[in-house]
Amino acid sequence: MSEEAVVQKPKIREKGRLMSASEIERTLVRLAHEIVEKNNGGENLGLVGIKRRGVPIAQRLAAMIEKIEKHPIDTGVLDISFYRDDLSTSGVRPTVAPGTIGFDVTGRDIILIDDVLYTGRTIRAALDALFDHGRPKSVQLLALIDRGHRELPIEATYTGRSIPTSSREIIEVKLNEIDGQEQVLLVERVD
Repeated sequence: MSEEAVVQKPKIREKGRLMSASEIERTLVRLAHEIVEKNNGGENLGLVGIKRRGVPIAQRLAAMIEKIEKHPIDTGVLDISFYRDDLSTSGVRPTVAPGTIGFDVTGRDIILIDDVLYTGRTIRAALDALFDHGRPKSVQLLALIDRGHRELPIEATYTGRSIPTSSREIIEVKLNEIDGQEQVLLVERVD
């Protein structure tokens, strides 16, 4: 690894594991049941995962709801990289590839899914992107972790866990489908 690459990467230290694989699984089972209960079943539901880690969470929840409701649940992918207002601070500049969600959102009860809810800016961008694809009947928000520090008036309809953090702390969600491991970590930037 070059010296330049080391300098660019922020130094972080792990403070602790917040959720194990089994805790993530139990939380998703609970959230699946909450979704079914709040929506009187899954008839008109569409689950839309915000790229990256919202996608496998949406797929897992859809599979759980399908088992409960005994019918398929539409699941889609939302790429918000073009809609973000913080491209200069989000690390490597994303390649913009406009795509489709995968199903028609018009008139549907959409559940937008993300791994961590922080300032609310990602969700604002996701709402812009979602409405460019159609007009849903309703939009609900699910976040595996809500860490606080909102800058916009956005709250999750469904929350896996609320974990207050300092501005120096970062929540890292690791999922098998993307990271090859399954856990939620609390890490801290160090100077």
